[in-house]
Amino acid sequence: MPVRIPAATRTEVFTMGAASAAGFAPFYLMAPGADKRLHKHTDKWAPRWERNITMFRNPVEKGIQRVSPPVERTVKRLENGLPLEKAAKGVDKGIKKSLDRMGIKHS
Repeated sequence: MPVRIPAATRTEVFTMGAASAAGFAPFYLMAPGADKRLHKHTDKWAPRWERNITMFRNPVEKGIQRVSPPVERTVKRLENGLPLEKAAKGVDKGIKKSLDRMGIKHS
C-alpha cells in the first residue's frame, strides 16, 4: 500500500510561494524588457498602494507616539546606569601604561 503525502497547509503553501517568487525575481529582472514591464506595473499599482497605506499609517503613528516616551526613558536610564565613562578612562589609562612600558611616546 503506497504512503500518502499529507496535504500542504496554508503556511507551507505561502512559504513555498514566497520562496519561489524571491528565487525567480532575479531571472525575471534579467529578461529583456523587464524594466519596461516593471515600470508599467509600478504605474498601475503604486497609486492603489499609496491609497491603501493610509489605513495603516495613522494607527502605526499613534502606536509609535505611545511607545516612544517609555523607550526614551529606558534608554536614558540605561545610559546613566552604565559606567561607560569610567570604563573608557580605565582602558585609556591601561593603554598609556602599556605604551610607557614599551617606551613608546604617546600624546
